[in-house]
Amino acid sequence: MREEIEEAYGLEFPGLLFIDDLDDAIIGVGQSTAQVPTVAYSAEKILECLVKQGMGFHEAREFMEYNIEGAFAGDHTPLIIDDLF
Repeated sequence: MREEIEEAYGLEFPGLLFIDDLDDAIIGVGQSTAQVPTVAYSAEKILECLVKQGMGFHEAREFMEYNIEGAFAGDHTPLIIDDLF
């Protein structure tokens, strides 16, 4: 899905950001409060990717909360959709 997003949005929005090594967790594109497109990720799929990369579930959850959900990289900061319920 990353390639499709880059193709559809890349020319108009070259600042679009992706999270390294988590392409399998991409679920689409949303809109930030700055009214620009941002890549949307599934929280559940992020955890699955991190566990596949060798983390335990609790370690992956803590890593996601601190390093991914807590990160801000400007207007194109990726959205994390909480679909764990």
